[in-house]
Amino acid sequence: MNIAVLGTGTVGRTIAGKLAELGHEVVVGTRDPESTLARTDPDGMGNPPYSVWQADHRAIRLTGYAEAAAGAELVVNATGGSGSLDALGLAGAANLAGKVLLDISNPLDFSRGFPPSLFVKDTDSLAEQIQRAFPEARVVKSLNTMTAAVMVDPGRVGGGDHSTFVSGNDADAKKTVVDLLASMGHTDVIDLGDLSTARAAEMLLPVWLRLMGALGTPYLQFKIVR
Repeated sequence: MNIAVLGTGTVGRTIAGKLAELGHEVVVGTRDPESTLARTDPDGMGNPPYSVWQADHRAIRLTGYAEAAAGAELVVNATGGSGSLDALGLAGAANLAGKVLLDISNPLDFSRGFPPSLFVKDTDSLAEQIQRAFPEARVVKSLNTMTAAVMVDPGRVGGGDHSTFVSGNDADAKKTVVDLLASMGHTDVIDLGDLSTARAAEMLLPVWLRLMGALGTPYLQFKIVR
């Protein structure tokens, strides 16, 4: 499958690398490819410059948001939640129309420091905001309740015995995402329902962040026992 991953941070790199490893044709989208490749300092999370990662992943092309989305069958939104609508706007509504848009972002608000709060919750979600802004895209929310390494290697936590959630209005789009999750090793995928259920998945982040602080590790994930 031709897949565009929007975002060059930890999540974008991790997802793009795994999808390429699985045999997909992957392109990474960014606002300004030349600027991204020219950076020589670590990013805000301490990751090496994108050019260092690119050197180890030469099959993955870096391009602008619009070009990345235009050639994709599936688009992964791996941008920071506060910039997701802007990034997707640059990708272009026409380039997203009819395509599965896997949204793994979170509406985290760091304006008051850490831990962050959510800038949308309760009666709305970032996923729903994205769907309203791009009504012809087929938005599916998933993978937002775990750290990037666990997204692509579920076995890093509890041998993979944990739960992954999906929300979306389009049954076929959800099936595409569920199949992709299965290919990455996710064995307990729970369909929460339509996209309004993404509110619940996004509101798990404050719990996840406090668990990370209490346990001293990001290698944790929710397991729904039933």
